[in-house]
Amino acid sequence: MATQDNEPEQRVVAVVLIALIVLIIGGVLGLGVFSARGAKPAKAAAAPAAVVVSATDASVVVENGVVKFYFATGKADLAPGALVALAESIEAAKGGARLVLSGFHDATGDAAFNAELAKQRALAVRDALVGAGVAEASLELKKPEVTTGSGADAEARRVEVVIVR
Repeated sequence: MATQDNEPEQRVVAVVLIALIVLIIGGVLGLGVFSARGAKPAKAAAAPAAVVVSATDASVVVENGVVKFYFATGKADLAPGALVALAESIEAAKGGARLVLSGFHDATGDAAFNAELAKQRALAVRDALVGAGVAEASLELKKPEVTTGSGADAEARRVEVVIVR
């Protein structure tokens, strides 16, 4: 008889525990859904991108709002798909913003040749922007005070595009 008397109490405890577990799981899931819906989509510039640069290949990376074009050694050829990375910059320029282009080079080889190559790379990016419909008046080629890029040689061979509003 004692087990029959405790059975309703055990049922109540079991129901309360199950309800508590369901509420906790529902709260966690609900919070996740709410966060996902309330979060605005991040722009490419919002978070630093992982920089993966090959010493022989050209590539493009958007990092902290700056589009960085990396170039192969001794080359001024843009990476395939370069205009895709410039989409935000192109729209900003068409909306009245200015784009500042700066070319950098690595420390190997002849300094005068490297400076000219950095300029040719910046001109290649400028030509791609103009080809995409950006007015030349919206573009500024700015020679950095120190044209030798920092970091590894592959990371130093770059042109940076910065949006100035």
